Amino acid sequence: MIRTFLAVEVSDEVRTGILQVQEDLKQRLAGHLTQDIRMAWGQSNSFHLTLRFLGNTDKQLVDPMREAMAIVRRSHQTIQIPLDRLQAFPNLQKPRVLWVGPSEQWRKSDAARQLTALHREIEACCHSLGFPPDDKPFSPHLTLARIKSGERQVGQWLAQSGVCDGPLSLGEVRIGPLVLVKSHLRPTGPVYTKLWEVE
Repeated sequence: MIRTFLAVEVSDEVRTGILQVQEDLKQRLAGHLTQDIRMAWGQSNSFHLTLRFLGNTDKQLVDPMREAMAIVRRSHQTIQIPLDRLQAFPNLQKPRVLWVGPSEQWRKSDAARQLTALHREIEACCHSLGFPPDDKPFSPHLTLARIKSGERQVGQWLAQSGVCDGPLSLGEVRIGPLVLVKSHLRPTGPVYTKLWEVE
């Protein structure tokens, strides 16, 4: 068994923009960090848009998954997702994950509906290959940081600083080739290996 997920890779421009946002947040947070707060910041080589986390995957499914995803990908046009806001999961009061993604306004667009349709097909495909259904609603995002402890203090700082109120301009993620990524968990953070890519 290997641990895998389906994703879309991001451009160098987006990667650079995210690193700048991270650096800005680190500097602004520096005076407010106490020993209670522990955060893990995403590394440059780890930024991607996850379309479906698969978890434990039988190696024998890697090739059938590629064939199935190639068919799914061919039936959908390229979609552009703007990265123009900073937010948190599950909420800004007690954030566990800081992320960048599209605005609420974009989520009502034709492109958002196309993305939902693509995701629905990917989900059906995964289900047909024996993966349990994913009940969580799909929310396109790129993870900036994970808050391991001190969520309440970070939430208070986010509210007071207003960093989530203004728009960002980090470019766009292009839903082009789909990739299957193997994730190997290590104490220093996950190590990602691309297993295949379908245009």
